[in-house]
Amino acid sequence: MSQSSGFHPFGGRLSRRWNRDSLSPDDAYLSYHDIRLTREDVETLKDDWLTDNIIAFWQEYLEREYLGSMRNINIVLLRPSMSFMLTHTPDPLTLKGALPDFSKASHIFLPINDCGDVETPEGGSHWSLLLVSIIDGVAFHYDSLNPSNRSSARIVAEKISKLVKSQMQNQPLKFLDLEDTPQQENSTDCGVYVCMQMRVLLLDRLLKTNKEEKITMAISEKELPKTNDGRREMLKIIEGFRKEGERRRSPSANSRRSQASGGPPRIE
Repeated sequence: MSQSSGFHPFGGRLSRRWNRDSLSPDDAYLSYHDIRLTREDVETLKDDWLTDNIIAFWQEYLEREYLGSMRNINIVLLRPSMSFMLTHTPDPLTLKGALPDFSKASHIFLPINDCGDVETPEGGSHWSLLLVSIIDGVAFHYDSLNPSNRSSARIVAEKISKLVKSQMQNQPLKFLDLEDTPQQENSTDCGVYVCMQMRVLLLDRLLKTNKEEKITMAISEKELPKTNDGRREMLKIIEGFRKEGERRRSPSANSRRSQASGGPPRIE
């Protein structure tokens, strides 16, 4: 990826790209259900630009710890890799077999990345969040460095619109860029904003109201934790799962085989 396409004009950092199938035992830090975190992933939580994998972990965490016990809730948290694929596929209908089933979904969360290089799926320099409300026919865009990702988010909204048009009587989604979204003060906190916004919208809005109730989708500064607090919270959650994974495997014969194979602590 060239610097012109990989670096944000405001000084954003490039995401690293790793071959996760050939990780050494020292690199693998935690296996949490379908997500495998590396030490490098976890290091970005300290003061760096968050990797795709950290955002995917946060989505997996929200699904497992909150959505998993909810009945009749059809909210999709689309992973960064799926959002990227959707962004760069001319005809989104060709992806139906690879994407989750949206036929009963009420809302879809999509992390948006500004990477324009299809050869670098973990590249880019800025994250924002798109929340598609199928029941309202609106795609809400939250950009902490507005309007950096507006065009990318609009493209994704148009493609999602084609995938869910049957639920919307063939009407296109309305794209709404929320210009009053709280803004970051540096070039590395965009991923933290995406994770914290996702939690506020999911836990404090969508899961606390019924489908008929009208709610505001705007987010105020006071609703979000300070980014350093958000980083520490996510790191604490990961460290807690790592310790729990180590505790679960230590007493058994299975754990000895796991340790012998060099696998990371696992939660599943």
